[in-house]
Amino acid sequence: MPNTYKKIASVTVGSGGAASIDFTSIPQTYTDLKIVVSCRTNRADVKDYIAVRPNGSTTNDSSRTISGDGTSASGDTESTVILVTTTGGTATASVFGNAEINIPNYTSANFKSISMDGVAENNATESRLQFSAGLWSDTAAITSISLVPFIGTSFSQHSTATLYGIGDVTASKFAKAVGGVITYDANYVYHTYPYSGTFTPNTALTCDYLVIAGGGGGGAGSGGGGGAGGVRSTITQTGGGGSLESQLSLSSGSAYTVTVGSGGAAGVFGSSAAVAGSNSVFSTITSTGGGRGASATDGHAATSGGSGGGGATRKGASGEDLHQNTAGTGTSNQGYAGGTTTSATVNGTARGAGGGGAGSVGATGSANSTGGNGGSGITTSISGISTSYAGGGGGGSQSGTAGTATAGGGNGSNSSVGAASSGTVNTGGGGGGGGVGDASRNGGAGGSGIVIIRYPR
Repeated sequence: MPNTYKKIASVTVGSGGAASIDFTSIPQTYTDLKIVVSCRTNRADVKDYIAVRPNGSTTNDSSRTISGDGTSASGDTESTVILVTTTGGTATASVFGNAEINIPNYTSANFKSISMDGVAENNATESRLQFSAGLWSDTAAITSISLVPFIGTSFSQHSTATLYGIGDVTASKFAKAVGGVITYDANYVYHTYPYSGTFTPNTALTCDYLVIAGGGGGGAGSGGGGGAGGVRSTITQTGGGGSLESQLSLSSGSAYTVTVGSGGAAGVFGSSAAVAGSNSVFSTITSTGGGRGASATDGHAATSGGSGGGGATRKGASGEDLHQNTAGTGTSNQGYAGGTTTSATVNGTARGAGGGGAGSVGATGSANSTGGNGGSGITTSISGISTSYAGGGGGGSQSGTAGTATAGGGNGSNSSVGAASSGTVNTGGGGGGGGVGDASRNGGAGGSGIVIIRYPR
């Protein structure tokens, strides 16, 4: 992330003037400082100088300057003060000088270099431009800065100075905890966990969170789609149409467990049932893994979970109903049920229903060999970017159209489209249901979950 400016404080001198402009309690959360000044002093001359005093210092200060007034140039060395030019009191009325003061690495244990440029404005025959290189020979971090007229005794009314912090290129500068992948924007710090770990605050804080479990695997052989992993969130939208969760208040120095649930294994035709997704955990918050999808040909039933797996049905060649499996149910405030299946009316056909999503129930196929679409996911901005998660897997089909999926769920399969899709990693999406045929009869695996934690910067 590139460096960014953030205004820390701004001072405007009122009537009667001011002997100094002071910035105190400067935050130590930036790499560099910048002060932009527009001012004039009461010195009886067209120009004056601003003395820059880190931490109020009048010792260990020095500067070298190069200046010009339009007709000549000169250089100077100051061994006891850090100076930049500005406009004095006899310059043209209502004209103000301008200066910029840059202080890099102000929190370091090194001496502090200060670069400055200033213009003494005077809408007449004389004006002055000066570049200055200052040094404060002190290893203390800068926590305050005073700007003082060097020859005059006060800044004039309407003089202004604004202090900016220049942001660090690493998020850890603003972090109040360790753990996960740390990013930030102008308002929040984000800890993203694509893998399990711990979250350890270095101060007491209250945080928002998104906890998504692993999605369930899709069933084989015209199987049902896997259910999405359960979703619990304090921001934008949570799973199952429930109310948003409450924020967590966490203690300084405590290590809070973060477990990211894995996606469930896919169903393998003629061999093994699909597997439900694993739970995800942050502190006291647990989201339930998604249920597995059913199998129309192997007789494996769908299971319940954060969102339930989709059912599946098959009509035998002689008209008998085979393996008409009901859907798995969802967990309250985490996700929805998978799609149910009804008896086919055409002999020798099979289909799977869509797995449940965090945003809606999985769909039942609309014809004898049409797989149901996966249930929708949820969309949240907790990471700073609007992102969709936890869609149910699409149902498989014997020969008709396979079910599709969104929000990280995998698409179902049939005899012509190849293998079913797995749920997308770190979305909690359910795996797609398998079709019929050597290349398509296995289901897709569920997508792993994710945990995201945020707090104000």
